[in-house]
Amino acid sequence: MAVSILPAERIRQLPPYLFAEIDRMKNEVKARGVDIISLGIGDPDSPTFPHIIAALNAGAAKPENHQYPDYEGMPSFREACATYMQRRFGVKADPASEIVSLIGSKEGVANMAVAFVDPGDIVLVPDPGYPVYSIGTGFNGGSSYAMPLTAENGFLPDLNAIPEDIARRAKLLWLNYPNNPTAALATEQFFADVVAFATKHNIIVAHDNAYSEIYYEDPPPSFLATPGAMDLGIELHSLSKTYNMTGWRVAFAVGNREIVAGLGKVKTNVDSGIFQAVQEAGIAALTGDQQPVADMRELYRGRRDLILDALDAIGLQPEPVRSTFYVWTHVPKGYTSSELASRFLQDIGVVVTPGSGFGAAGEGYIRFSLTLPTNRLTEAVERIKTLKL
Repeated sequence: MAVSILPAERIRQLPPYLFAEIDRMKNEVKARGVDIISLGIGDPDSPTFPHIIAALNAGAAKPENHQYPDYEGMPSFREACATYMQRRFGVKADPASEIVSLIGSKEGVANMAVAFVDPGDIVLVPDPGYPVYSIGTGFNGGSSYAMPLTAENGFLPDLNAIPEDIARRAKLLWLNYPNNPTAALATEQFFADVVAFATKHNIIVAHDNAYSEIYYEDPPPSFLATPGAMDLGIELHSLSKTYNMTGWRVAFAVGNREIVAGLGKVKTNVDSGIFQAVQEAGIAALTGDQQPVADMRELYRGRRDLILDALDAIGLQPEPVRSTFYVWTHVPKGYTSSELASRFLQDIGVVVTPGSGFGAAGEGYIRFSLTLPTNRLTEAVERIKTLKL
């Protein structure tokens, strides 16, 4: 008799993962012989910078790097992270106690809930936002309370709109600026308001700062530069977007030593450290020449302008794009976000992401990613200009 295989309730309750559903639709259209151009996932198309690859090659040849790495990260890698935080943001952090390495920031997002969320705890999550904020919460028995991000409020959560009983029970608050998917930026005043709110209600603040170096105006600040933030906060930094290293899985978290220690304890028990050769490459990235990063910003700026011109041509209204490599665009009347995304795919073979995949407050928008070769983006732009809405 065959065994009945039943996944855990936490798995059965999962919604379909956003990009898995997009892949399914892509495959259906591709089967018709359509040449698909994807403006869906934000995965940099440019290669990792040569000096970083050289550091990896050198590190991979060292026998001492072929053994188990430290869970929390090599001291030299954490020193490089501390140097980067001081140089870029003016934030001082002790590499031994206030920094921990991560196998990509997604791991850190999920494991923050493992470290700090008990069944029944409330986690305040942005809506729209990265789905793992809520998924990690649910996996650990917590409840997500959505903080709507609206254009009227600059896509910042309205802290005053959070009911007092919810704020009193909240354990963790997630922020993400520069913001995915809206491309919004936070102000220093907003971060100060967050510190006051979290201090009043005894809430841990986790700031996902994966897009800190993809900007087109002034460099965005770190949440940890806000007075009082180190008393209650942690910030996640990824090398993925900044240095075109998404496949390398290298990131770090920095902040309050008790919060960092909690995240480190999860890693010690159920996770592993980063391959040391990758950490050495990370050191080269963080401490080496930053001109290639500036050049990437200019590349994205040009691509952004291509998309904005195309959207203007068909009457769509994007939000201002001051950061990230995403364009967040209003859906015209008569469409849901999924319906418009389907039109793009079915009619012109261009993949875009429906805003509803990032949360209920994302309905009414679609997201474009700028991470594909410029010649392909130019072709996508020409197709977009033919779309009749």
